[in-house]
Amino acid sequence: MTAESRVLQHLGLSHIPRRSTLSDANKRRSEKIFESIYMMLYQQNKHLFSSDSRNNPNTPAWLKRLKIMDSTTISLFSNLIFKGVGRHPKKGKKKGGLKVHSIINANEFVPCDVRFTSAATHNHFLLCPTDLQENEIIALDRAYINYEKFEKMSQKGVVYVTKMKKNLVFDLVEDKMFQAPSGQMTLRVQKVVFKPKNKSITHKARIITYPDIKKKKLTSLLTNDFDMSEQDIIDIYRKRWMIESLFKQIKQNFPLRYFYRESANAIKIQVWCTLIANLLLMIIKSHVKKRWSFSGLATMIRILLTHYVFYRSVLENPEKNWKSRLGKLDKPPNQLTLFD
Repeated sequence: MTAESRVLQHLGLSHIPRRSTLSDANKRRSEKIFESIYMMLYQQNKHLFSSDSRNNPNTPAWLKRLKIMDSTTISLFSNLIFKGVGRHPKKGKKKGGLKVHSIINANEFVPCDVRFTSAATHNHFLLCPTDLQENEIIALDRAYINYEKFEKMSQKGVVYVTKMKKNLVFDLVEDKMFQAPSGQMTLRVQKVVFKPKNKSITHKARIITYPDIKKKKLTSLLTNDFDMSEQDIIDIYRKRWMIESLFKQIKQNFPLRYFYRESANAIKIQVWCTLIANLLLMIIKSHVKKRWSFSGLATMIRILLTHYVFYRSVLENPEKNWKSRLGKLDKPPNQLTLFD
């Protein structure tokens, strides 16, 4: 901001705010304000993110109902506010961690629901069947496996698809295996019943095992749906890469390496500001016809942020905009150009 101080008058700033001022503001202002701003922007612009895929005739019917849930961890210097995972190091202090739990609609690529916990909190505590609607499908990481919550989802009519853990204990009801003419297994379908100890619940599910060609190993998926085809279940779980790509996009373009204050409220405010910036860039990207990579778009917006230019004309046709602006400039008298 100091380098751009001459062009910041349109922000109403008479002086450059100090870091201590930002720190005090983060202490007094609730992070709920930034959460409400993010959700307001999302609700107003969510139609921009889903318009292309919803109108595509080749889009599978289940995509409209699919939600994806996962979490990512942001490392913190202190372990006092948000507890980190793992053992204490022999030398130095143990670092803390903030876990950001996000849910996205499968064709939007922006979070529609965000919650925070410490990194030491297990994922399945954030799985809330009451927040899901009937006929919705949710793809989960295996860290969210919880039989009691899975049974509530089944009773409510919510379909889940997740990856199996190796140590799960179940009663086998039915087992079918499909082989290629060469004798290799192409698919295995098992109907099972889970009976967790010390609990009076039983949960019926289906396990689908298939060979993953890229990873060169067998992959087993767990679902409570018995009607959809096995290939649909596999395709649903493969959509999980979208939320992983979203986390990668945010961490690469908005690295949270420095926090202005070591309080839970201040840390959450900075994370919300990062999510708001990501959402605004996605809105800009949806308005621009020219294809931009997200990192390239973020770089251009950083450059244009403190200049009085119409971003869409610059992003749509940068060379044409550059020539038109050069034509409006008056050549300084008795001044050599760069190439004279």
